[in-house]
Amino acid sequence: MPTAPPATLLIQTAFIGDVILMTALLEYLHQTEPSTPVDVLVRRGNEGLLAGHPHVRQVLIWDKKHRKYAALWQLLRQIRATGYGRVVTLQRFASTGFLTAFSRAPERVGFAKNPLSRFFTQRVPHRIGDGTHEVTRNLHLLGATPHAAVPRLYPSTADEATAAPLVAAGPFVCVAPTSVWFTKQYPEEKWLELLAALPANLRVYLVGGPPDVASCERLASASGRENVQSLAGHLSLLASAALMRGAVMNYVNDSAPMHLCSAVGAPVTAVFCSTVPEFGFGPLSPVSYVVQTKVPLPCKPCGLHGHGACPLGHFQCAHTIEVGQLLESVNS
Repeated sequence: MPTAPPATLLIQTAFIGDVILMTALLEYLHQTEPSTPVDVLVRRGNEGLLAGHPHVRQVLIWDKKHRKYAALWQLLRQIRATGYGRVVTLQRFASTGFLTAFSRAPERVGFAKNPLSRFFTQRVPHRIGDGTHEVTRNLHLLGATPHAAVPRLYPSTADEATAAPLVAAGPFVCVAPTSVWFTKQYPEEKWLELLAALPANLRVYLVGGPPDVASCERLASASGRENVQSLAGHLSLLASAALMRGAVMNYVNDSAPMHLCSAVGAPVTAVFCSTVPEFGFGPLSPVSYVVQTKVPLPCKPCGLHGHGACPLGHFQCAHTIEVGQLLESVNS
């Protein structure tokens, strides 16, 4: 009986959305190297995304909040002991470059912009801002062509069961109103306008994680709408994905819920405030809409990841997006 080839390790310890986009590589490896075991390294808190994933053998976790660098050294020892045949870092930071460069894997792959890329066996150019999608950039690490695979998540039977009664209650939209970055977040008063304008027959579910509970409950209360419900903090990421797949439309910022939609093929309307889709993080769902201001602003985009506040103090990239632009996708 032939033995399995040495395992591959994929490293992506950034935010939730980055891990979701990384799953396209899992799909590609499953298509092209089905016998190769694949492990994934993520930051603590994101491991739930890969729970029960059929193409992942093991999930390694880096706890960045508790003895961060001691944990990094421990991970390096674990990586070396496993004897990976290939280690691939999807990030351009020294920490994950360190794990890759000194993994002792015969193949050490990453972007040329990584500070430790001189120790890689394969360095791949990283271009951002020309419209190339992040999934394509990541696929280049494995020598794959664009569109070779798309992100995919696998909600469990329990996740589906959690979402099922909410889906069965009647036609609905999901609204994910928050973001880690303030300047990526459509303003609360604008979301309230949308809630008031959505067709009365549609139920509205507000979704988010535990940090979003207060914002979502405030929106639900202030909306005055009878059929709006805050689910923030009550659903796992995969259960949220299962719910969003059944929506008439999902309204999101340029943030993780947009990528959840992409990974389950859910319809999505993505609001881009300070950022632009040309950075390569736009929606990939079959039914996707991108909404941005129609006002030419010389200050947009003001950064790749967004800011804690508008650098110029006016936040016109968000305030000049009209709610009618969002309604077009649900009324079309």
